[in-house]
Parts: sequence; C-alpha cells; structure tokens
Amino acid sequence: MPRSLAPHHTLLSAACLILSCCVAGTAEAQLTPYNPYAESQETLPPVAADGTIQWGTFYKSASLQQAYARLWDLGACRGTNKAITVPVENNKLLIDRLPETEFKGVVHTASGSLAGGVIAFAKDGASLHDDPLFAQLHPAGVSKLAVSGRTTASAIAPGMTVRVRARVDERGRGKDAIRFIDVVTPPDDFEPDEVRPNRIETVVGTVVRTTKDLMILQVDAGRIRRITVPVAPDALAMIDASEPRLIAAGDMIQVKGRLWSGPGSAGSGTVFASHVTVTKPEPAPTDSPRP
Repeated sequence: MPRSLAPHHTLLSAACLILSCCVAGTAEAQLTPYNPYAESQETLPPVAADGTIQWGTFYKSASLQQAYARLWDLGACRGTNKAITVPVENNKLLIDRLPETEFKGVVHTASGSLAGGVIAFAKDGASLHDDPLFAQLHPAGVSKLAVSGRTTASAIAPGMTVRVRARVDERGRGKDAIRFIDVVTPPDDFEPDEVRPNRIETVVGTVVRTTKDLMILQVDAGRIRRITVPVAPDALAMIDASEPRLIAAGDMIQVKGRLWSGPGSAGSGTVFASHVTVTKPEPAPTDSPRP
C-alpha cells in the first residue's frame, strides 16, 4: 500500500532524498530482469519489436532480492526451500503487465539523466498532504521525453545542444550579443553545416562552457570548430529538447506509464514512464520580441 514518507511541509526535501535513492536503486537494481530460478539469464531488450518499452522485473524489496542472489551465487539455495523461494517469488513484479495510465500535474523536482532519471510531481487534484508521484525514466534511455517552452539562458549547461543565429570572424569569435538561444535535441543522423566567417548564419553546436555573458560552442563540421559568442543579459532560451536538466519546479507535466503504488514504490506511487511531456510556464513578456 502507499506509504506516507513525510508531512507536506517537508515534501520537497523528502522528494530530493527519494530521487537519489530511486536513481541509484531502481535504475540499477530494481529494473534489471532477473529470474532467480534460472542458471542463465536472458535480458529483455528495452524496446520490443512493436515499439513497446519493456521494463522487465521490479523487486518490491531490493534487499530481499540481493540477499537471495547472494545465496544463489554461493550455491546455498537452488529453489528447494519454499520458506525462501515463496517470499522471493512474491517479491517480483512484472512491470509490463501493469496497465498504462496517463497523469497530469506540476513538477516538484527532477534528478538524473534520460537514462534512469526520476521526476517527482503532484498530480492534478492531489491535496497538500499527498506525497508526490515519481515518474521513472527507463534506465536504457528509451523513455520519450519532450521539454518545451521558454526560460532564461542561465538554464543552459555544458553538454546541451543549441542553435543560434550569429556572425563570427575567422577565429570563431562573435561580436554581436545573442538574445535568443534554441535548445534542441537533434536526430541521430543530424549533420551540422559548417560555419562560414563574416556572415550571419545558423550555428548548431554543443555547449562547452557558458557564463552569464559568454557561450562557447563546439561545431562538428567545417574549419571553424570552436565558436565563442557573447550573450545578452536578457537572453532567452527556447526549449524543444529531450533534456531532463531543463526540468524545474513549477513546470507542467504529462506522463504516460505503468503505475505501481504497492511495496517498494516511492511516494504515492512510481510511474514507469513511456512518455513524458514537460511544458515551461510562460515567462514575463520581453520588450523586444524575437525577430
């Protein structure tokens, strides 16, 4: 049954603690398909032939499963003692047999990457006394995540892919401060155009370093591979990316996934998410609209 982890006034700190546990425990130990009665293990592919995400087995008690696995590895148990094997069998939950459900709500906090990250959120209609739900992203990185909306340029971090309109010289240095930055997730087969000097062009690159007034990009094409552009103080980031680091408290979230609210779940329940859509709230209007 669902368990109350903390009173509502300590909800956010509790959520952060649970997030770190979920990323380490759920992604690495809980979701690994394992049959304790088989001498050899067959790992399910993360995506089935029909495109369905496969989660495999969830262990309601990770410690019970780990203890049994140690006995198995030592040869101390081979499935003959029902006092051991029955609790072990009851400890397993086949996630893929749970029905898919859709949820809407507001983000509390997020942690981790696309591979195994966790997002805590309050679903629509929940009271202040309810623990959040936790959307678990697949550890193989196959959950579909879309983050969109506008935010300040300070949200951009190294490793993200951005698209800007800029003019740079032969050394890759820009003179005009950019005010609009698109944060994107290019398709796997994307090939950026080379950057030509002394003309305004669309530049797609990976952020190497960023400060409040400067951004350095790596472009994997052409002769000019390192781009340095000044950033305006009021610069905005337009987001259309699969990037969990851009998720923040107060964002609107929609989740499609398989809910488990029994033993071993987090908060009001763990949603093993196949699709997650996060939308930023609209920021205050700027005096200078984007061209």
